[in-house]
Amino acid sequence: MIYGLWNNPRYVETAAIILGSLAVLSLLLFFLRRKGAPFASGWASAKSWMFVAPLLFLAFALPKPWPLVFVTWMGVLSAKSFFQLVGMYHRSWFVWTTYLGIFALGHIINHGQLEFYNLSPMIFLFVICLIPMLRNSATQMIQYIALSLMAFIFWGWSYMHMGRLLTFEGGELMVLYLYLLAEVSENTSWAVSKIWGKYKPFSRITSKVTIEGMLVALIVTMLCAWGLRHLLPDRSERFWIAAGLVAAIFGRMGDLLINVFRRDLGIKDTGIFIIGRDGILTRVEKLIFIGPMYFYLYIYLQQIDFR
Repeated sequence: MIYGLWNNPRYVETAAIILGSLAVLSLLLFFLRRKGAPFASGWASAKSWMFVAPLLFLAFALPKPWPLVFVTWMGVLSAKSFFQLVGMYHRSWFVWTTYLGIFALGHIINHGQLEFYNLSPMIFLFVICLIPMLRNSATQMIQYIALSLMAFIFWGWSYMHMGRLLTFEGGELMVLYLYLLAEVSENTSWAVSKIWGKYKPFSRITSKVTIEGMLVALIVTMLCAWGLRHLLPDRSERFWIAAGLVAAIFGRMGDLLINVFRRDLGIKDTGIFIIGRDGILTRVEKLIFIGPMYFYLYIYLQQIDFR
C-alpha cells in the first residue's frame, strides 16, 4: 500500500519537474563553475540543493505525523545553530530547555492542543526564568534568558506555524509550496543583486540585497506562485497571490535578520549545511516570518466572501 503523498499526482508531477530542472541546472553550473565567482557560487548552492531537495520531497511525502516531525527537527537544529552562533551553546540548561520547548510545540500541534500553543511563549519564559533560581546564579542571566527566549520565539513559536499549516487539508503540499516560493525568491534576489544590483538599501547589514534584486524576485516569485498554485488546496487568486507576496516580502525579513546577527557578532557565515554553502539557519531563516504570516492570512482569507 502506498502512503502519504506518493499516490498524489500533483505531488509526483511537481517533484519530477523540480528535481529534473535542478539536475539540468546543476549540470550546467558544473561546466561553468570555473567561468567566474557567480558560477562557482551557484555551483556550490546547486550541490547543496541536489541533497536538500530530494530530502524535502521525501519528508513531506511520508504519512502523518512524519512531516511534522521533520519540521520540528528542523526547528531544533536551527535553534542549535543559533546558540552556536551567539556563543551560548555551552549553557546546557538554557539550550536543552529550548529544545524541549520546540519538541513540545510539535507535540501540541500533533494533538491539536492549540490553546497551549498560544500560551507557549509565556510558559517558556516562566520556565527559563526559573533556571537562575535553580542554579543560584545571577551572572549573565539577563543575556541567557533573552537569547533563549529569542531562539524559542523565532525557531519555535514563529517557525512552527509551518507545522500548524500541516494540520490543514492539503497542508503538506501547502508547506512545500511556501518553501519552494521562498527559495525561488531568495535565489532570484541573490542572483540579480550579484549581477546587476546597484542600489543597496541595507549596505551596513548585507551587500547581497539590492532594490533590483528584490523587485525582480517579487515578479519571479509571483509567477511561480501562479505556476505552482495547483499545490494549494484552493487555487483561488487570493491564496496564491497572498502566498507569493508573503514569500517575497517576509522571506527577505528573515534573511536580513540573520545578517544583522552575523554583522553584530562579526561572523562571516552561519556554517556549512552538509554539502555546498550556507548553514541550517540559512535554510530556515526565511520561514520564521512566512509561517505565521501565511497561517493567519490563510484563515482570514477563508472567512471572507469576495463575491
